[in-house]
Amino acid sequence: MYITQLLHRRAVENPNQPITIYLDRVRTASESIERVSKLAGALKTLGVAEGDRVGILSLNSDRFHEFLFAAPWAGAIVNPVNTRWSTAEIAYSLNDCDTRVLLVDSVFAAMLPKLRELVPNLSVVIHCGEEATPDGTHDYEQLIEKASPLEDVCRGGNELFGIFYTGGTTGNPKGVMLSHNSMILSALGSLATCDILSRNGSLLHVAPMFHLADIAAWVMGLIIGSENVFLSGFTPRAVADIVRTNQITDALLVPTMIQMLVDSTETSVEDFSSFRRILYGASPISPSVLQRAQEKMKNAQFTQAYGMTELAPIATLLTFEDHKDPTLTRSAGRGTAIVDIRIENPDGVVLGRDEVGEIVVRGDNAMQGYWNKPEETALALRDGWMHTGDAGYLDKRGYLFVVDRIKDMIITGGENVYSTEVENALTKHPSVATCAVIGLPDEIWGEKVHAVVVLRVGETVSEQELSEFCRDQIAGYKIPRSFAFVDSLPISGAGKILKRELRDQK
Repeated sequence: MYITQLLHRRAVENPNQPITIYLDRVRTASESIERVSKLAGALKTLGVAEGDRVGILSLNSDRFHEFLFAAPWAGAIVNPVNTRWSTAEIAYSLNDCDTRVLLVDSVFAAMLPKLRELVPNLSVVIHCGEEATPDGTHDYEQLIEKASPLEDVCRGGNELFGIFYTGGTTGNPKGVMLSHNSMILSALGSLATCDILSRNGSLLHVAPMFHLADIAAWVMGLIIGSENVFLSGFTPRAVADIVRTNQITDALLVPTMIQMLVDSTETSVEDFSSFRRILYGASPISPSVLQRAQEKMKNAQFTQAYGMTELAPIATLLTFEDHKDPTLTRSAGRGTAIVDIRIENPDGVVLGRDEVGEIVVRGDNAMQGYWNKPEETALALRDGWMHTGDAGYLDKRGYLFVVDRIKDMIITGGENVYSTEVENALTKHPSVATCAVIGLPDEIWGEKVHAVVVLRVGETVSEQELSEFCRDQIAGYKIPRSFAFVDSLPISGAGKILKRELRDQK
């Protein structure tokens, strides 16, 4: 199996069907394959050899789609760069995997002088933006115009498709090595498990494409005939407009996006009437936000995905049918058709049903390892199982319940407190938009439960009222002993709350 096969198939079966829409550009499958073959030819002319890493630092666009095909078409490995990182963090990732060719759009062109200074081996920069081409870079469209088409080298199987850097929330980021097989099997396993996307639908890419979640949706959409519509930045109004204009049927959204869409006064039920399937994940969603989303996007079927970059990225799915069962509201669903899941204690002993331990996953979607990090690879991949670092349990029906990141568990007075349980209680309060719960040092209890709360617009609430509200839902030792009220929470590019930053601020 190889990623470019998906484009070949679309160009044969539906050559005149639009495959990408961005701004006023609509391109068919046949046009896409011609441009990809020429971009691959340009990469070869610029010195890209088999197995070289080619990076892209760009917001979502149709050119991102072309890059994801053109690099493996030329025999290279993709390195999508996290657009939320600082210049130093970006430079680290480029140096770490020796990325010598980089595509950069207009938004990030200002970083180039510093990047060239910090990345000595960066020899070729291609400008893939909409504005004038900066000095010292190659113009994307001119390269395609002048290049000769290259025959697809059909890089695939267990060869690397990409190196995807983790968020770097603890130390330097790690480059996750994923093969073509891992990517396609993850997609096929998800599609075989439930109707995760609409066949021949219109798929919105508004989650950042550097993140594997959106690339995974892109792969699934290519398999079942999706039209790819790209939005370079998220605002509730921009999403509502593009959904209404293009009659979008499907979207991958992180919970923070869903909350902003449904709570915005700029959006209406009519804006989202074309939605048929919403895939969400990357972080937990509160029941109240999910309920509001189901009311505002009333024609959509919601599916939750749980996984991680190291699993390409999906491990479990909570299907639309599962969402009808109130006992599964907090579940992450069951394993996809290609994975095994079990729960282990710290000694590697497999635990029984309803016992909390580390979630471990086995399947052909798992990574090959971390780039140039054999020790970290050996720690994560043990006996063929990917150790996720998440704590959870499996119920008697095989549904997975994720209770926390192991490192985020709070130990107060000798009792274990899972932050997500406290967060679930707090977000049920009608004044609370979202929150994050962390442990802070405490001389008496070792750690105390601390809640950082974002209130809904126009709402006020006291710490005492929130404490009393929680008292009816969770044990006394789990109730936050302190609160902080903020306008927003720090969010990673993957849509996850950066709890490390919250701890550092205290």
